[in-house]
Amino acid sequence: MVSIYSVDPTELITKTAEELKKIDAIKPPAWASFVKTGVCKERPPSQHDWWYIRAAAVLRAVYKLGPVGVNKLRTKYGSKKGRGHKPEHFYPAGGNIIRKILQQLEKVSLIKKGEAGVFKGREIAPQGKSLLDKVAVSILKSKPKKESQKHAGKPVVEKEAEEEKEELEEETGEAEKEIEEAEEEESTREDK
Repeated sequence: MVSIYSVDPTELITKTAEELKKIDAIKPPAWASFVKTGVCKERPPSQHDWWYIRAAAVLRAVYKLGPVGVNKLRTKYGSKKGRGHKPEHFYPAGGNIIRKILQQLEKVSLIKKGEAGVFKGREIAPQGKSLLDKVAVSILKSKPKKESQKHAGKPVVEKEAEEEKEELEEETGEAEKEIEEAEEEESTREDK
Protein backbone atom coordinates (compact mmCIF):
# COMPACT_ATOMS: atom_id res chain seq x y z
CA MET A 1 0.00 0.00 0.00
CA VAL A 2 1.28 3.45 -0.91
CA SER A 3 1.50 6.03 1.89
CA ILE A 4 3.23 9.34 2.50
CA TYR A 5 6.34 7.47 3.60
CA SER A 6 6.78 6.00 0.10
CA VAL A 7 7.51 9.32 -1.62
CA ASP A 8 9.85 12.27 -1.30
CA PRO A 9 8.46 14.73 1.33
CA THR A 10 9.27 17.81 -0.77
CA GLU A 11 7.33 16.48 -3.75
CA LEU A 12 4.46 15.47 -1.50
CA ILE A 13 4.23 18.93 0.06
CA THR A 14 4.36 20.80 -3.27
CA LYS A 15 1.71 18.56 -4.90
CA THR A 16 -0.49 18.75 -1.80
CA ALA A 17 -0.16 22.55 -1.86
CA GLU A 18 -1.47 22.52 -5.43
CA GLU A 19 -4.46 20.44 -4.28
CA LEU A 20 -5.11 22.78 -1.34
CA LYS A 21 -5.21 25.77 -3.71
CA LYS A 22 -8.33 24.23 -5.28
CA ILE A 23 -10.19 24.38 -1.93
CA ASP A 24 -11.93 27.75 -1.45
CA ALA A 25 -11.90 27.68 2.36
CA ILE A 26 -8.10 27.52 2.49
CA LYS A 27 -6.69 30.91 1.57
CA PRO A 28 -4.19 33.30 3.11
CA PRO A 29 -5.52 36.18 5.21
CA ALA A 30 -4.98 39.77 4.06
CA TRP A 31 -2.01 40.22 6.40
CA ALA A 32 -0.16 37.11 5.12
CA SER A 33 1.86 38.98 2.49
CA PHE A 34 3.41 41.30 5.10
CA VAL A 35 4.10 38.98 8.03
CA LYS A 36 7.22 37.04 8.97
CA THR A 37 6.80 33.40 9.92
CA GLY A 38 8.61 33.86 13.22
CA VAL A 39 10.79 36.08 15.39
CA CYS A 40 13.90 34.34 14.09
CA LYS A 41 13.25 35.36 10.47
CA GLU A 42 14.49 38.61 8.99
CA ARG A 43 12.00 38.89 6.12
CA PRO A 44 8.61 37.55 5.07
CA PRO A 45 8.58 34.47 2.80
CA SER A 46 9.55 35.26 -0.79
CA GLN A 47 7.24 32.70 -2.45
CA HIS A 48 3.83 34.06 -3.38
CA ASP A 49 2.06 30.79 -2.48
CA TRP A 50 3.87 30.14 0.79
CA TRP A 51 0.59 29.87 2.75
CA TYR A 52 -0.46 26.76 0.81
CA ILE A 53 3.00 25.21 1.13
CA ARG A 54 2.96 25.74 4.89
CA ALA A 55 -0.60 24.37 5.07
CA ALA A 56 0.49 21.24 3.19
CA ALA A 57 3.51 20.85 5.49
CA VAL A 58 1.29 21.24 8.57
CA LEU A 59 -1.15 18.66 7.18
CA ARG A 60 1.73 16.21 6.67
CA ALA A 61 3.07 16.94 10.18
CA VAL A 62 -0.36 16.31 11.72
CA TYR A 63 -0.53 13.02 9.78
CA LYS A 64 2.86 11.92 11.12
CA LEU A 65 2.84 13.35 14.66
CA GLY A 66 -0.86 13.67 15.55
CA PRO A 67 -2.46 14.41 17.89
CA VAL A 68 -0.43 17.59 17.86
CA GLY A 69 -1.03 21.14 19.07
CA VAL A 70 0.05 24.62 18.05
CA ASN A 71 2.93 24.71 20.51
CA LYS A 72 4.53 21.51 19.19
CA LEU A 73 4.22 22.79 15.62
CA ARG A 74 5.75 26.14 16.65
CA THR A 75 8.77 24.19 17.87
CA LYS A 76 8.87 22.15 14.66
CA TYR A 77 8.88 25.22 12.38
CA GLY A 78 11.10 27.41 14.60
CA SER A 79 14.79 28.04 13.99
CA LYS A 80 17.85 29.74 15.37
CA LYS A 81 18.18 33.51 15.31
CA GLY A 82 21.47 35.22 14.66
CA ARG A 83 21.98 37.78 17.42
CA GLY A 84 25.11 39.55 16.25
CA HIS A 85 28.20 38.68 18.26
CA LYS A 86 26.14 36.77 20.84
CA PRO A 87 25.51 33.03 20.41
CA GLU A 88 22.55 31.90 18.35
CA HIS A 89 19.37 31.09 20.24
CA PHE A 90 16.39 28.93 19.20
CA TYR A 91 13.06 30.71 18.81
CA PRO A 92 9.75 29.01 17.97
CA ALA A 93 7.81 29.97 14.85
CA GLY A 94 4.86 32.35 15.00
CA GLY A 95 1.77 30.70 16.43
CA ASN A 96 -0.90 32.75 14.66
CA ILE A 97 -0.02 31.41 11.21
CA ILE A 98 -0.06 27.81 12.41
CA ARG A 99 -3.29 28.35 14.36
CA LYS A 100 -5.09 29.87 11.35
CA ILE A 101 -3.89 27.04 9.08
CA LEU A 102 -5.08 24.42 11.58
CA GLN A 103 -8.46 26.15 11.80
CA GLN A 104 -8.80 26.26 8.01
CA LEU A 105 -7.83 22.59 7.64
CA GLU A 106 -10.28 21.66 10.39
CA LYS A 107 -13.04 23.69 8.71
CA VAL A 108 -12.74 21.59 5.52
CA SER A 109 -12.57 18.34 7.57
CA LEU A 110 -8.99 17.41 6.67
CA ILE A 111 -8.03 17.31 10.36
CA LYS A 112 -10.02 16.95 13.57
CA LYS A 113 -9.54 17.41 17.29
CA GLY A 114 -8.67 14.24 19.14
CA GLU A 115 -6.96 12.60 22.09
CA ALA A 116 -4.53 9.72 22.42
CA GLY A 117 -3.81 8.92 26.05
CA VAL A 118 -2.57 12.09 27.72
CA PHE A 119 -1.97 13.88 24.39
CA LYS A 120 -4.61 16.23 23.00
CA GLY A 121 -4.63 18.18 19.77
CA ARG A 122 -5.35 17.92 16.07
CA GLU A 123 -5.08 14.59 14.28
CA ILE A 124 -5.61 13.59 10.68
CA ALA A 125 -9.20 12.99 9.56
CA PRO A 126 -10.11 10.29 7.02
CA GLN A 127 -10.50 12.93 4.27
CA GLY A 128 -7.04 14.35 4.99
CA LYS A 129 -5.47 10.89 5.02
CA SER A 130 -7.09 10.02 1.69
CA LEU A 131 -5.97 13.35 0.17
CA LEU A 132 -2.34 12.75 1.16
CA ASP A 133 -2.45 9.11 0.02
CA LYS A 134 -3.95 10.10 -3.36
CA VAL A 135 -1.19 12.66 -3.86
CA ALA A 136 1.42 10.02 -2.94
CA VAL A 137 -0.08 7.60 -5.48
CA SER A 138 -0.08 10.27 -8.20
CA ILE A 139 3.60 11.03 -7.48
CA LEU A 140 4.53 7.36 -7.78
CA LYS A 141 2.52 7.03 -11.01
CA SER A 142 4.25 10.05 -12.55
CA LYS A 143 7.69 8.50 -12.04
CA PRO A 144 9.11 6.08 -14.62
CA LYS A 145 7.57 2.64 -14.24
CA LYS A 146 10.83 0.79 -13.62
CA GLU A 147 11.85 3.16 -10.83
CA SER A 148 8.43 3.24 -9.14
CA GLN A 149 8.17 -0.57 -9.10
CA LYS A 150 11.68 -0.91 -7.81
CA HIS A 151 11.15 1.48 -4.88
CA ALA A 152 7.42 1.11 -4.16
CA GLY A 153 6.69 0.90 -0.48
CA LYS A 154 10.23 1.64 0.70
CA PRO A 155 11.05 4.73 2.75
CA VAL A 156 13.05 7.47 1.05
CA VAL A 157 16.15 6.76 3.16
CA GLU A 158 16.20 3.14 2.00
CA LYS A 159 15.78 4.29 -1.62
CA GLU A 160 18.79 6.59 -1.33
CA ALA A 161 20.86 3.86 0.32
CA GLU A 162 19.90 1.40 -2.42
CA GLU A 163 20.81 3.92 -5.14
CA GLU A 164 24.18 4.58 -3.50
CA LYS A 165 24.79 0.82 -3.29
CA GLU A 166 24.02 0.43 -7.01
CA GLU A 167 26.38 3.30 -7.87
CA LEU A 168 29.10 1.75 -5.72
CA GLU A 169 28.62 -1.63 -7.44
CA GLU A 170 28.89 0.05 -10.86
CA GLU A 171 32.07 1.85 -9.79
CA THR A 172 33.64 -1.34 -8.41
CA GLY A 173 32.67 -3.18 -11.60
CA GLU A 174 34.42 -0.49 -13.67
CA ALA A 175 37.47 -0.63 -11.40
CA GLU A 176 37.66 -4.42 -11.78
CA LYS A 177 37.50 -4.07 -15.57
CA GLU A 178 40.35 -1.54 -15.50
CA ILE A 179 42.43 -3.89 -13.34
CA GLU A 180 41.80 -6.80 -15.75
CA GLU A 181 42.73 -4.62 -18.74
CA ALA A 182 45.94 -3.52 -16.99
CA GLU A 183 46.83 -7.15 -16.23
CA GLU A 184 46.21 -8.13 -19.87
CA GLU A 185 48.44 -5.29 -21.11
CA GLU A 186 51.15 -6.34 -18.64
CA SER A 187 50.96 -9.97 -19.76
CA THR A 188 51.20 -8.93 -23.44
CA ARG A 189 54.27 -6.84 -22.60
CA GLU A 190 55.93 -9.80 -20.90
CA ASP A 191 55.22 -12.02 -23.93
CA LYS A 192 57.01 -9.57 -26.22
